[in-house]
Amino acid sequence: MSQKPDYAAMPDVLQAVAQIRDGRLTSVALVEQCLNSIKANNATLNAFGDVYAEAALDHARQLDALAERGQFAGPLHGVPFGIKDLFHAAGLRTTRGSLTALDHVPTQDAPIIERLKKAGAILLGKTATTEFGWTGASTSRVFGDGRTPWDPALGSGGSSSGSAIATAARMVPAALGSDGGGSVRIPSAFCGTFALKGSLGRIPTWPWSATEMLSHAGPITRTVRDSALLFDVLSGPDARDHQALPAPDESFLSRCDQPLRPLRVAYCPTLFDTPVDPVVASIVESAVNSLAHGLPVEIERLTLDWHDPLATFETLWVAGRGIAYGKSLKGRESELDPGFAHLIERAQGYDLSDYLTANQQRAVFAHHVHALFERYDLLLTPTLPIMPFPAHLTGPADSHDGGDSAVAWARWTPFTYPFNLSGNPAASLPCGWSAEELPVGLQVIGPRHADAQVLQFCAAVEALLPWADRLPPMLR
Repeated sequence: MSQKPDYAAMPDVLQAVAQIRDGRLTSVALVEQCLNSIKANNATLNAFGDVYAEAALDHARQLDALAERGQFAGPLHGVPFGIKDLFHAAGLRTTRGSLTALDHVPTQDAPIIERLKKAGAILLGKTATTEFGWTGASTSRVFGDGRTPWDPALGSGGSSSGSAIATAARMVPAALGSDGGGSVRIPSAFCGTFALKGSLGRIPTWPWSATEMLSHAGPITRTVRDSALLFDVLSGPDARDHQALPAPDESFLSRCDQPLRPLRVAYCPTLFDTPVDPVVASIVESAVNSLAHGLPVEIERLTLDWHDPLATFETLWVAGRGIAYGKSLKGRESELDPGFAHLIERAQGYDLSDYLTANQQRAVFAHHVHALFERYDLLLTPTLPIMPFPAHLTGPADSHDGGDSAVAWARWTPFTYPFNLSGNPAASLPCGWSAEELPVGLQVIGPRHADAQVLQFCAAVEALLPWADRLPPMLR
């Protein structure tokens, strides 16, 4: 009988880096630990697709040989990662969660993969995503429905489902995801992990996307400082991304170690008059009260009169993705997720005037968001207004009818996609657990380009309300 993995012994990224550098841990041992964890639970949770066991072990042996000579390949030397199966990795199958792309093998690394490799990390495998990352649910005909390790009957959220599951279930120290409408924050809220959607362009993206004005790339981690280290490694311009921001002028990780200055914080228990599950509302309210008493912050409860930009988001999401993919997938509709096929069909109803109007509306909404930060340093909201729902569903069973909408999932994620429209940094952190031990996420939004401030605040929250060592029941 095989021995149950010691999940509590799985180090986070910073712990793994330190242990490998001082000789307490070998990269081979860490990769084996990850593979054992994947073997134990991946069939239940559906976090990983392709796993590169032998290649990862070979790479680990090479890096261990370097370490024995006192040489290190970079700041992530020997640490294994999962990478969302939307990111191009040269020579590795990238299915993008679609039956239409099962044989797709890129010849060039995306910038985020290139930088991960350069930092000395090991690519352990590809993590699950919904088809072309189109939805916030975690259903998949390629990987199987993603499940939160806190209750495998329930969904993990998406579209970076596998990356959040793999991190929460101690299959890897951390993983990479992407976010076009909440896709690192939604699964982090359901899986009890930390994720920051950085400012638009903070981490460069490539290849080009029809929703490039919404698309972000970044890590999903157990701790805030792990995320800060990875933002240090992954940020900075790349010629392939015309939206990429200049290199940051400070270390995100170092900023997390600085004392928090007094901050003016706005707290919105909801946005757009959205009903919030009483369990979510109570846990978030309790956490915000703890922050008010435990941190140097002045928190003001607000009701914002912002107009819900759902129609704007839907036009950009559906017209952009639907028209682009509709051309390349013409004649293959039967192979697609029905929801994505519906999105392509709906895209035909938009014209150039609709798209330009949506871009104008996006600018107006973004103005309202940016104006708020002339008065406040940060904005707090629940990450989601709901608790996790059954894994086989594409939304809560009691959610109101989305009609003919091609983004019905956005109706239960109304607090995440607005900040893709505005490009602000927005993080999700676990702020408490329900009586059934399901995590609840708190969203922290900052001014444009204030990623360091968001990370510093989140690090202070983590010190006050720690979460990283709490194991899901199935791992105990």
